[in-house]
Amino acid sequence: MEVLVGNEHGLHARPAARLVGLVNGFDAAVTLTDLDTGRGPVDAGSLSMVATLNAQQGHRLRVGASGPEAAAALAAIEQLAKQNFGDEPAGSANVPVPAAVSAGGSGLDVAIGPAVLAGDAADLDGYVAGDNEPGRLEDALRTAADDLQVLRDGSAEHGGIFEAHLALLTDRKVLDAVRTAISGGESAPVAWKQVYDELASTFEALDDAYQRERAQDVRAVRDRVLRALTGTSTEEAPADGILVVPELDAATAATLDATRIAGIAVRAAGTTGHGVIVARSRGIPLITGIGDVAVPAGTTVAFDARTGSFELAPDEQAVRATIAERVGERRRALEEADQPAVTRDGRTIDVLVNVGVLQDAVDVRGADGSGLVRTEVLFGDRRTAPTVDEQAETFRAIARALGGKPITIRTWDVGGDKPLPFLPQAAEANPFLGERGLRVFRHRPDLLRDQLEAVRRTAAETPVHVMFPMVTTADEVDWALEELGPRDGLEVGIMVEVPAAALRVATLARDLDFVSIGTNDLTQYTTAADRTNAAVAPLADGLDPAVLQLIDHVARTAGVRVAVCGDLASDPQSAVLLAALGVTELSAVGPQVPLVKARLRQADLGLIDTAAVLAARDAAQVRGLL
Repeated sequence: MEVLVGNEHGLHARPAARLVGLVNGFDAAVTLTDLDTGRGPVDAGSLSMVATLNAQQGHRLRVGASGPEAAAALAAIEQLAKQNFGDEPAGSANVPVPAAVSAGGSGLDVAIGPAVLAGDAADLDGYVAGDNEPGRLEDALRTAADDLQVLRDGSAEHGGIFEAHLALLTDRKVLDAVRTAISGGESAPVAWKQVYDELASTFEALDDAYQRERAQDVRAVRDRVLRALTGTSTEEAPADGILVVPELDAATAATLDATRIAGIAVRAAGTTGHGVIVARSRGIPLITGIGDVAVPAGTTVAFDARTGSFELAPDEQAVRATIAERVGERRRALEEADQPAVTRDGRTIDVLVNVGVLQDAVDVRGADGSGLVRTEVLFGDRRTAPTVDEQAETFRAIARALGGKPITIRTWDVGGDKPLPFLPQAAEANPFLGERGLRVFRHRPDLLRDQLEAVRRTAAETPVHVMFPMVTTADEVDWALEELGPRDGLEVGIMVEVPAAALRVATLARDLDFVSIGTNDLTQYTTAADRTNAAVAPLADGLDPAVLQLIDHVARTAGVRVAVCGDLASDPQSAVLLAALGVTELSAVGPQVPLVKARLRQADLGLIDTAAVLAARDAAQVRGLL
């Protein structure tokens, strides 16, 4: 049979673990083949084989089965695929958890304390091989499995991560390779490390950035067993200590006492690792990407994730003053969240929330509405297109959660790294420069028309705006407006994500009510740097002066209301700069809305030297000016 992968990051470790667990419950041999890449068939009972098949969202999988329970296995797999392999709806895995409701941590972005070094691989030099290396391995596996089961059963929120670790631990293909190496004369630790290092390298070669970061899950399982084999224990962080680790695994993040530890400094860059997600959800102060700086154990260190600084032997008085300031800032921001963001020079800036799931609208404090409803995320777990009624009801629910304040619905933004399960697309050599957003629906206007009808029905009951993504030409704007038909008071806009659109925005916006700048895509297109590619991601900096010059041009020449709904709008310092450039509406992620509003109230936009910012040498100089 064939099934479709609907998961945002494909069959990564957690959904793959669920599939493997299901397959291994049947007396059947099951294989997977990715029909879009031609890879496979692989053993569906092996997590390493399934996860490194690299099946991405939107890919079609051929599932084959043989054996006494083959038919039952296929039926169960088909049902699991319909449930998105048990994974969260697309997009929700990366939604930040508000620090105000996190489990015990301060939720701050600054910390100070003695450095505690941990996470280094176990030292194998002192290990003496014995006559029963296979037995030692089995004992270590049992110990590791017991620990992971405790973590899984005690973590309702993150249990799926440890379920994936358990699946990696018991992967039959990997274990066969380890046992073969031991029978060939290697010691248990050396055999285990060699096989898991190779598996981690396989993950690091995958296409998707999120999938590549799953290599740290492999290394976490590797090191857990090595510690059991060598009798090595991890050092517990003392009260008010800062844990310094090469990378942060989920087990460490989940078991740290969030009320006890001051913070975590991670040498590796990246913000989508499981450990980083868990730590932030628990409110633990954290910084990533500190690099190879030498940190002596016990030395007082401090970091400020807001400025990206990590210091040895810092000015303790200054850091503690910053901490006190941030604590007060967060408290005041939450207390005043419902007040409007009026700058000191009297300009009112609307601060709204980006919505990818209904809960984003429910949880937010102080939003003036939603400046971006991501329809492709709302319905990204669907294998069939939602009906007009289903879409309209979801839009109404978002509006109700926001108290009837205006919501801006973006039409299907599909393509690039955002395929829709119910809208298969042909493979493209460079999908980010291919049929994305509005371009797709020139060929499938029926799906767009249904969505516009749902928007129209919602607008009859509550304030709604609609905007079209990935617009480049005036012809595209004309076509979209024709498909929309009579506006009946509905405000209409476009996303400005392409440099060409930014440069000729006055022409594109002639018949529009507003434009909204998507700084994430505008940045990667301006800098020619794929933001999902770790090798060039640092170039894709939204504060690059070239990007800011385009934003300035849009604000000065559009002739209509200018909004920003990309990541820059979620950063309080950048938000002030955007307002000074003439942006009047900012749409941020929910937890940042109160902080953005608070920072705007403190700002006198007339005093900001925007000319110096626009003439800056690079993004680093812009940050210095901010």
